[in-house]
Amino acid sequence: MYDRSVLIAAARDAGDHTPSDTARRLKVARNTAWRLWHGRTAPSATLAAAVEAHYGVSAGELIQREAA
Repeated sequence: MYDRSVLIAAARDAGDHTPSDTARRLKVARNTAWRLWHGRTAPSATLAAAVEAHYGVSAGELIQREAA
């Protein structure tokens, strides 16, 4: 399950306080960043790699395994 709070905390630590800030940093569409911030979608592998490169958050931290 995608944990949007991890992305938001990392973005804020880097000085990005809105989805638009994140969109600019990750070079994605604003609506993509908005969906990530609001938990409407989980990041793709490519986007998770960009998050790790820019915010230092691994895919494993973003996406947690659901309990059985």
